[in-house]
Amino acid sequence: MATIKPFRAVRPVKDKVALVASRSYEEYSEDELQCTLAHNPFSFLHIINPGFKYHKILAGEERFSLVKNRYWEFLEEKTFIKDQKPAFYLYQIKKDQFKTLGIFAATSVTDYDCGKIKKHEETLESRESLFAHYLETVGFNAEPVLITYESTKELEVLLNEQTTALPEYDFTTTDKVNHKLWPVYQADAISKITSIFSQMDALYIADGHHRCASSSLLAKAAKLAGNDTMHHDFFMSYLIPEKEVKIYEFNRMVKDLNGLSKEEFLIRLDTNFRIEQKPNNGNKPKEKHHFSMYLDGEFYLLYLRKQAYTFTDALSRLDTQILYKTILEPVLGIKDLRNDKRISYGYGKHNIIKMKDCIDKGDFKVGFSLVPITMEEIKQIADAGLVMPPKSTYIEPKLRSGLTIYEL
Repeated sequence: MATIKPFRAVRPVKDKVALVASRSYEEYSEDELQCTLAHNPFSFLHIINPGFKYHKILAGEERFSLVKNRYWEFLEEKTFIKDQKPAFYLYQIKKDQFKTLGIFAATSVTDYDCGKIKKHEETLESRESLFAHYLETVGFNAEPVLITYESTKELEVLLNEQTTALPEYDFTTTDKVNHKLWPVYQADAISKITSIFSQMDALYIADGHHRCASSSLLAKAAKLAGNDTMHHDFFMSYLIPEKEVKIYEFNRMVKDLNGLSKEEFLIRLDTNFRIEQKPNNGNKPKEKHHFSMYLDGEFYLLYLRKQAYTFTDALSRLDTQILYKTILEPVLGIKDLRNDKRISYGYGKHNIIKMKDCIDKGDFKVGFSLVPITMEEIKQIADAGLVMPPKSTYIEPKLRSGLTIYEL
């Protein structure tokens, strides 16, 4: 049984929503960030980057306190309002042929703790603690966890009925993405949505593992301190049908060949792969267990020798795990994928060309491209209680910050 509930969101007033909503902080180039902060006083970036006002880079407790102050200012200036009644918030994102409709809701920390909300990535304790302290200090959460569910016809019909009304928000951002939002206040609709989710055996985290873990940590700390509230028992999520999630691959680039010559390196790879040299046209692999490699100005396709590799579980069948176990760890000597400075990751539609450019410039020695992991593979990993190697998936949609805010 999955537990979700409506909440009273803090959100932008209608005429400023397009100015407030921002992409994830990490997605902005430095020039773009500075331009937005300088020319858009309503951007949510002012809240999460409060030092701009004082021309100072802030960190730690000082930054957290000023984030809270900027948030209060947005409330005081009526840039933000708080809904009078709890609601679910239906949010549609559309660009070109891609369209998705999901639900902003409060999701149960208990469900996460007991494994009803399943994860497929490991988290870092230091990041969990830092973000939990951040949440405790600022008192709100503006970045929802992206969670998937297996849709039912009943829920699909119900949500589509709600979107026949005029949306509260309807705006298009400069990346040509159209955003629409419908608050659902009606008690009968809320009851039906809640009931449908209560019949689901499991939900799956697509993006936001550290946000889930830190919310759980904060709830435990609040209980121990005796100041926990109902708000601590839930965190904000964006619930989306799993069929509407788009998953892309992360490429891997390594700075050196671990002391091997090109010829020695290729001979080592021959143990586990059939190797074919390909024209320099950025060939991407098209099947599972096939890898594209760029080395010394040449592209290669690597085909896994299945006689030389043993599949034992869902994780062992994952291409990112195969690459780690057959090349990155034993040949290139990279044991810690999270912290080794010799490896870097890239994503994007044209990333295989970017990978080539980085290697041609001498920033890296070799690069690998993989086919994207599927939603079914993510579920198999999560159901088995396993975790993927880092940077196994780049998942869309990427959500705007500041559209709905969950106060703790």
